[in-house]
Amino acid sequence: MIAPLKNNIWRSACWLIAFLLITPVLVMVLASFGSSSDLFSHLWQTVLPDYITNTLVLGVLVVFLSLIFGTFSAAFIVHTNVFGKKFLRWLLLLPLAMPAYLVAYLYTDMFDYAGPIQRTLRGWFNWQSPSDYWFFDIRTLPGASIVISLVLFPYVYMLTRTALEQQDQNLLRAGRLLGLSAKQSFLKVALPLARPAIAISASLVLMETLADFATVNYFAVNTLTTAVYDTWLGYGDLATANALASILMLIILFVVVAEQRARAGQNHQSNRPNLHIEIITLSFFEQLFISGFCWILVLAGFLLPFALLVIMAFEYSNMAQLTSLVSPSLNSIEVSFYAATIATFFALLFGLYRRLSLDKWRILPSSLSGIGYAIPGTVLAMALLASFGPLDHFINDIARYLQLKEPGLVLSGTIFAVVFAFVVRFSAISNGTISSGIKQIPDSVDLAPASLGVGLGQMLKKVHLPILRPSIFVAWLLVFVESMKELSAVLLLRPFNFDTLSIQIYQLISDEMLEQGALSAILIVLLGLLPIIWLNRNKE
Repeated sequence: MIAPLKNNIWRSACWLIAFLLITPVLVMVLASFGSSSDLFSHLWQTVLPDYITNTLVLGVLVVFLSLIFGTFSAAFIVHTNVFGKKFLRWLLLLPLAMPAYLVAYLYTDMFDYAGPIQRTLRGWFNWQSPSDYWFFDIRTLPGASIVISLVLFPYVYMLTRTALEQQDQNLLRAGRLLGLSAKQSFLKVALPLARPAIAISASLVLMETLADFATVNYFAVNTLTTAVYDTWLGYGDLATANALASILMLIILFVVVAEQRARAGQNHQSNRPNLHIEIITLSFFEQLFISGFCWILVLAGFLLPFALLVIMAFEYSNMAQLTSLVSPSLNSIEVSFYAATIATFFALLFGLYRRLSLDKWRILPSSLSGIGYAIPGTVLAMALLASFGPLDHFINDIARYLQLKEPGLVLSGTIFAVVFAFVVRFSAISNGTISSGIKQIPDSVDLAPASLGVGLGQMLKKVHLPILRPSIFVAWLLVFVESMKELSAVLLLRPFNFDTLSIQIYQLISDEMLEQGALSAILIVLLGLLPIIWLNRNKE
């Protein structure tokens, strides 16, 4: 029995914050009912079916490739004696630090008709025109699927590897006693037991894929995300854009609910698991082949793109570029700092309320606030515009009525909207990290201070917060890095003359001039490596 939290202010604050974080989504759904039936009908009769088809096909392809890359690499690292296992274990996480739109540009520059690879092949074989040979066109739906999966497969690898490492090995040994070989025991016991983790990672990959805007836009692959953006800016119809955004959001929510129902009750771990893993011994050629497979993933997903960025930086960087890097960097750091701090603070409120309160609904504020992660940045931006726009007009109307100076766009026209979007988008990350840290605290830690007459405030200050310090730092760092990389939301919500590193890179990519922003790209990638290095260090 834990010490109950009876602070009504705390409970009210948690519910109010959760309500504020989901309000833009509710407003967007309601605003979609006012969309132009003529425009929506026109889109449905012309391009919308293709957009929906492209969205679904892209999601299926990326999830399929990510499952192949991530599941097999995790299985090889955990259950075999593959060459370089110690290094590959953490190197396979590095592609998470690489934004997909960067990889898209770099590989397009390399594999396009005018790129170095095709130029070299034409020189070797004396080919004169595209009609003389066939080469894979990367600016296609399959090309976009490959690029995105190379960046997202570490989600599958990370969660699957963790699940395999924490399995009760007695279950696998029971399979051996029934006559299964080591490989059969893995395929028929270990892999099915890891299905919940694989399902979770697949849903994360799908959500990130459907949220992608820059990569598919650069490859000219029209999806619902690009349709939302084009409908608002091209047709000037915010209501219809909200309707399209609602369709995309419903698809994602359907996937999330289906994934949760599919793994409901799937808990096969014993109370005292045996974690001593039996390693499958591979032959020299098997190790060579599997090691090559893993190194290709590391090379294609991180090492090669990063090396190309470094080469660009050395060849094209100058003092003017360093100077132009200052303002976007400060802007990125500012909004990311605010978002990470606020999201982590909210996560602490939700997590401790869930831990210390006896309210039967205590889990809901945290769950509701995390819905934003399932919403693409473009859709979230539309929701905030639909919410803050009327509020700005209302504030100005009041100021006009009171004969005061009109403040202008105080919500939708400032960095407030960007920070709010980041908090909504990434609260699930901070909530999950803080919640995991809180679960590691024994219940007796809550009761001991109370038995000594220590109040709630002192208990949190002297006991819980020091214990949670590593989780707080990881949560803050993860939200900070994700905010630094976020493009879609800030692209629509940024104030005038407010550029971030992601915006600067995207604009240069759109102008085929990434060379001028190589330093910005390297900075974002290096920042993305920080949580990976930190988490890997804590696992050692």
